[in-house]
Amino acid sequence: MITFETGNKNGGHAQATPDNSKKSIWKKLHRWPGLIISFILLYYGITGIFMNHRELFSGTDLKREILPEEYSYNNWNNASLKGNLIINNDSILIWGTIGVWSTDSAFTTFLPLNTGFPEGTDNRRIADLHRTADGDIYAATLFGLYGWDSATNSWKKIAGDKNDKRFTGIESRGDTLYALSRSMLYTGLSDGVSTLFTVSELEAPEGYVSKAGLFETIWQFHSGEIFGLPGKLFVDLLGLVTIFLSVTGIIYFFFPGMIRRRMKKNRKAERLASVSSWSLKWHNKAGEWFFVFLILLYFSGIFLRPPLLIAIAEAKVKPIKFSHLDQPNPWYDKLRDLVYDQERNLFLLSTLDGMYFMNDPGSRPEACTIQPPVSVMGINVFEPLGDGYYLIGSFSGIFLWHPDHPQIYDYAGGTLWQGEPAGRPVGEFKVSGMIADTQGRKYMADYDLGLIPLHHDGILPGMPDNILAASGISLWSVALEIHTGRIFSFLIGGFYILIVPLAGLTGVTVVTAGYLLWRRKYRNPLKKARRQ
Repeated sequence: MITFETGNKNGGHAQATPDNSKKSIWKKLHRWPGLIISFILLYYGITGIFMNHRELFSGTDLKREILPEEYSYNNWNNASLKGNLIINNDSILIWGTIGVWSTDSAFTTFLPLNTGFPEGTDNRRIADLHRTADGDIYAATLFGLYGWDSATNSWKKIAGDKNDKRFTGIESRGDTLYALSRSMLYTGLSDGVSTLFTVSELEAPEGYVSKAGLFETIWQFHSGEIFGLPGKLFVDLLGLVTIFLSVTGIIYFFFPGMIRRRMKKNRKAERLASVSSWSLKWHNKAGEWFFVFLILLYFSGIFLRPPLLIAIAEAKVKPIKFSHLDQPNPWYDKLRDLVYDQERNLFLLSTLDGMYFMNDPGSRPEACTIQPPVSVMGINVFEPLGDGYYLIGSFSGIFLWHPDHPQIYDYAGGTLWQGEPAGRPVGEFKVSGMIADTQGRKYMADYDLGLIPLHHDGILPGMPDNILAASGISLWSVALEIHTGRIFSFLIGGFYILIVPLAGLTGVTVVTAGYLLWRRKYRNPLKKARRQ
């Protein structure tokens, strides 16, 4: 799809006919933007393939030291801590992306409690840790539900399969344990690692209409997951095609000049000419075969990061028929956390569609009249504060919420919340968790800033060397940081958010211009020759 011919066969210059003028436009739009975007699309193709197979690469970590400074842990930032569990006055369990660790009341000595989890940060990423009244401890992880086996001092996997493995919350009432995955509810009598579960779908809420979030629809379309494993593999193929087009485009951009220089010096250039010719031939063929799919892939990606994400964050659409989102389960991939409200003797359920309450996990969820602000990226803090109040934390901030009171308070700022219930995708504080010490003092975990005391002057010690040494960053997370452009923030600051939309639009322009250029230069003349 790239051409360098500018003169006619007699050595003169072609006249600027309308057809040649259009070719010149497409050539300009394809050549130089194509060279620049090729290097960017190279890493998009590679990282996209890694991101599409998170579990496959979950055992592979990289050292944080090799990445820009903001990826190093400092003051418990980067979602290292999501919560803690106070066993007694001198025994506390902390958990988050670092796995599970045991510490004392002063947070000075830390011992790892990760035996039994598979190797790799992603396999030790804890979404919730829960201790029942009889002392059994359970962990909800990215790839299954685990119970702590005190006989072997290790974790044992007790629930989760290949189709439903991502657990988001755990709660108990009496001797009954409830574990929430992103789609299903697991119920069983608490018996440690011997707990047996029944799995059920929650009932559809009143007035339910089957709809999916536009953000999630575009996300799954972009990854191919919307059509299951075949869809993901096809997007992997598009990733390989992107890499191939980038490499062959770069070759054909530079090789003709190299060939001319070698020929002027009477040096052999046959091999370079052969590689250049082969690159052009298959660059054109790959572009011809896949240009429509590449345009859709690149265009869909620009809506998955701010600023364009904001435009679709709250939009709902009907699920695409026969796709992965076209599910009979009304709560498919929507469940995020479950909390038992002892004062009201009911359960509160956090979902992508907002907050619901249930008198019993087997009853129909009913939407709460008052909805707290929660970022589209999901809830990270859902903690009772007493007297029916809850702390709700997400990347929108942290808020004081009562299901029956119309006023919602910005808990960090101490002011009345005036915004929309859905909340901005990113607020003043990107709350990734919250912990409390044995004195009841609370610390908000901001993704960038780390632990921040909430309405007190307490300070917790920094991360100890043994946690830092044991806590890398998963290959999937690195791929995500590169794919979203965040990894370049140390160079260009907040302007990194423009990388994705600009790269996507440029990619669409280059692919479109390349196809039209190929069509005018190769396909149309061939058709004319055949007709003659």
